[in-house]
Amino acid sequence: EAVEFIKSKTNINPEYGIILGSGLGELGDEIEEKVVISYKDIPNFVVSTAPSHAGNLVFGKLSGKNIVVMQGRVHAYEGYDPKEITLPIRVMQKMGVKTLVATCAAGGLDRNFKAGELMIITDHLNFTGLTPLTGPNDDELGVRFPVTFDAYTPKLREIAKKVALENKIYVHEGVYFGITGPAFYTRAELRFAIQAGANAIGMSMVQEVIAAAHGGIKVLGIANITDMALPDVEHHSTEKEILEMARKTGPVFRQLIKSILAEME
Repeated sequence: EAVEFIKSKTNINPEYGIILGSGLGELGDEIEEKVVISYKDIPNFVVSTAPSHAGNLVFGKLSGKNIVVMQGRVHAYEGYDPKEITLPIRVMQKMGVKTLVATCAAGGLDRNFKAGELMIITDHLNFTGLTPLTGPNDDELGVRFPVTFDAYTPKLREIAKKVALENKIYVHEGVYFGITGPAFYTRAELRFAIQAGANAIGMSMVQEVIAAAHGGIKVLGIANITDMALPDVEHHSTEKEILEMARKTGPVFRQLIKSILAEME
């Protein structure tokens, strides 16, 4: 139903999907020949309530590619279940998207990082306790037991590193620690995440990446390190401070995403 409704609004057949995380939605304003569809108008979609998440699907062209952009996402902490969170990914899959660029704001756990830098995600630790694959499997969408060893496609990571170097954009690589939220982690929990091998922490990404892997979609994950979530500091950044940092780093982030898209085949 969602796909049929969308196709009645646009003739774009997207090959690439982009998820814009907290404070990163302005890239949607740079799309050419764009058609904007609000989540609230799409059958069966749920509405984004998180700050700075506009809640639109934007179709059009960027860097010469036919794309669909999620201008904001929904999260488990908003009260949505994993299947509701990942419905946009299933819609992308049905519309022919083969490659997904998933972005998010995240707290840095690695002392080599600084707020305002970017991290290419190599892998994740799903500590949400949730997965969109629970329940009967839909064989049209994917196999019962999908392999997620390379859910973050190595070839796409190599493209991203090459493009970052060419554009003189400093990037890290690391593991993303996914939590449900909305409370930020305690000091003890942050120490645990670091000991578990995480380099950054956030409240999104993992459900969408699992659904994409299930559907055979290649994924490039990029985290905007909007604050340092270290357990032994006096101050943990507030929501306002995190969104302000995301806004400041927006221009560099948008340059990187557009350059990566241009490089993709």
